Amino acid sequence: MSQMMQQLQLLKDFVALCQKDPDVLHEKELKFFKDWLESMGATVPPPNEPEEPKEPQPEEKAEKKPEPKPEPEPEPESEESDLELDNTGVIEDNDKDLPEDGDESKEVTEEMMDSADEKRSAAMAAFSEGNFDEAMKLFTEAIMINPHSALLYAKRASIFIKQKKPNKAIHDCSKAIQLNPDSAQPYKWRGRAQQLLGKWEEAYHDLTMACKLDFDDLANEWLHEVSPNAKKIMEHNRKYERKREEKEIKARKERMRKAKEEYERAKAQESTSSGGGGFGGFPGGFPGGFPGGMGGMPGGMGGMPGGMGGMPGGMGGMPGGMGGMPGGMGGMPGGMGGMPGGMGGMPGGMGGMPGGMGGMPNLGNILNDPEIVQAFGDPEVAAAFQDISQNPQNMMKYQDNPKVQALINKMATKFGGKPPGGEGGPTV
Repeated sequence: MSQMMQQLQLLKDFVALCQKDPDVLHEKELKFFKDWLESMGATVPPPNEPEEPKEPQPEEKAEKKPEPKPEPEPEPESEESDLELDNTGVIEDNDKDLPEDGDESKEVTEEMMDSADEKRSAAMAAFSEGNFDEAMKLFTEAIMINPHSALLYAKRASIFIKQKKPNKAIHDCSKAIQLNPDSAQPYKWRGRAQQLLGKWEEAYHDLTMACKLDFDDLANEWLHEVSPNAKKIMEHNRKYERKREEKEIKARKERMRKAKEEYERAKAQESTSSGGGGFGGFPGGFPGGFPGGMGGMPGGMGGMPGGMGGMPGGMGGMPGGMGGMPGGMGGMPGGMGGMPGGMGGMPGGMGGMPGGMGGMPNLGNILNDPEIVQAFGDPEVAAAFQDISQNPQNMMKYQDNPKVQALINKMATKFGGKPPGGEGGPTV
């Protein structure tokens, strides 16, 4: 009776399921039940069509906003933008034609010099009468006769000043200074020409030189006229020069700072890639640091059972890493193919180191061996080697430990010997 009640409950649950999800009746396993219902006149609703999976619409790409352009640095103000200058008397000279020069390669005789002096006297007379064109013509003829006279160029320059032609005057004065740099007249008239063009600093230097070579009241008067503007400009230039130097020093410090950061970054990367501290890239040195140092396997030990032959001289203590190895591993005494006197390894053990072992192997290669590194990462192995390093006789305790023995075999191979259990020296 109880079993029938259970079956009825199952039937009730099945009917409830069909009411909730009529598509169940279209399952392949219930085809017999669906056919029976239909034979009894029941109508089974058709299965619902599965919804077609909606195709994922491509996400609208976010429009890339144009990167903001870096704001251009403000252009430095003109060096004379904040200067207030008195430009009274300044003129504009658009005459770019240069005056005629004499042939400097010409050899001048005394007669030619006398003729040039006559022309100069006539030119000065015309100048005194205010006939500047005639004076200009006569000075030019004198220069053609004697092109080596700085004074003739300077005198013609003074005529150009009267005619308000400062560019031509500067040309003649520069020519005169080239011929005689110790003459005051060319500096005087060139200084005046620079003053007319508003070139205050250049005028100041020329007029100062003229008064220094041969003091002249007119040159001194012009010097006092140009000094205020010239000194303003010179002070202004010194200020900008200081700013420029400060900016250059700041830029140099910034370059040094960046170079230092780059160096420190490269140094840190190099330290990381090399594995940090320790010997040969061994992270943190040997696990346990071989406290007290590996006092070394007793020299000439013929080999523990299942263990490794003694290491001559002993490996010096290596606190916190591989320290020096006193005496080094200079290799087994020549021809030590086993222990003398037939003292081979203990039964089942390894004979002495092979004869003629050629010196200490590359410790960097040993400590970079991934198997050795992995083995020392095992706390059990590390503790065992710490125990052995304090008393090599304790190696006997680990002859049945496969992990310790595997590391001993590996290190024995690295040191040039054969793993224990292989061919050793003669056994007793």
